[in-house]
Amino acid sequence: MGRRNARESAMKLLYQLELNKSYDEEIIEVFFENEKFNDDEKEYIIDSINTVNENLDIIDQKIEKHIEGWKKDRLSRIDLATLRIAIYEIMYRDDIPTEVSINESIEISKKFSSDEASKFINGVLGSFVRSKDE
Repeated sequence: MGRRNARESAMKLLYQLELNKSYDEEIIEVFFENEKFNDDEKEYIIDSINTVNENLDIIDQKIEKHIEGWKKDRLSRIDLATLRIAIYEIMYRDDIPTEVSINESIEISKKFSSDEASKFINGVLGSFVRSKDE
């Protein structure tokens, strides 16, 4: 299946954890019991979930800084999870080009959210990358 499937699955799992307002190992175990992944996909999902969880405050601060006129609590949980995965990749995964992280997050938002959300996510990530480069 590949990295796109792993990204989508990581987003879904982050969404589930956010809805439960808890990083619960049982939720993660059930998630992996109900889905089939190859070793690379599972490794990516586990790394992304753990890294996002360990750095949630930092990642959320980056998101909040770049959602001008919005509060994080007003974002849809799907969009928040999508942004968290993208920021995780940009900040913590040197093996993934920034452009790929942005494009994949836009595609995920088109699939699971709305066209407006994809434009919003593109703007937030573009702003984040520009500020990071300065």
